[in-house]
Amino acid sequence: MRKKFGHALRLGVGLEAIALVETRRWGREATVLAELALDPSHALPAAVTAAAAALFNDAGRDGWPLTVVLADELVRLWQVTPPPDCTRMADLEAAAALRFQQLYGEPAAGWHVGADWQAGRPFLAAALPRSLQTAVQQAAGAHAMPLIEVAPQFLVLFNRWRDSLAAGDWFGVVHDGVLTLGAVDGGGIAAIRALATPPQAAAGWLAEQVAREALRLNLAASGQPHLRLCGEVPAAWRAAPDCVVLGEARPGLSAAALLALSGSAA
Repeated sequence: MRKKFGHALRLGVGLEAIALVETRRWGREATVLAELALDPSHALPAAVTAAAAALFNDAGRDGWPLTVVLADELVRLWQVTPPPDCTRMADLEAAAALRFQQLYGEPAAGWHVGADWQAGRPFLAAALPRSLQTAVQQAAGAHAMPLIEVAPQFLVLFNRWRDSLAAGDWFGVVHDGVLTLGAVDGGGIAAIRALATPPQAAAGWLAEQVAREALRLNLAASGQPHLRLCGEVPAAWRAAPDCVVLGEARPGLSAAALLALSGSAA
């Protein structure tokens, strides 16, 4: 199919499946083109390469721009405190690498690290396995697809909604049984934590987690926390005091398709 102006592709990559979605800029419509389970007998990068190649071959949309959204479980997200009087990018990168090794017990050499680099305040960093990044790049390159972005779901959604957030808010993404929760401070994320959500979690459970995180981070609590949530938000949470759900519910879509659509205006 010939490339159409204003049309683009989004690929959602999860632990068990991937999905390819076509979006349209003006109509804000989206079509799930195909989904495919990943072969569990292969390492994840090889499984993603094979599945993406199959989807791209069948889609027949060579040359279309592609955005890739990764499940947060496939990446690592962490907070970095810049060194005092830091003035060089190399110092920020070294601080991120050092914190990565402290947290995960391994060097960051095998990971592609990106961040909201800031010399004057703590910032959020993200890392994805270089092997997974290469797999996505090769699959897109084989079909001449310009790779617009490869990013974890939390960051894609945070960037989509950051203008709607204020300091003191708690921003969360609920996806496939995991809540990724961040404290908002000055337009950025002051801290981040991933939490497994119990089945049929009540609003009380959510309030307890936020209170625990605020206490752990020594954040002042002034009344009811302002919760801003995206994704598969349980009905009980939607009814919680001062909880705002950002974006529309998308019933009937698979986890992989929801990943692909994360951050899209469609």
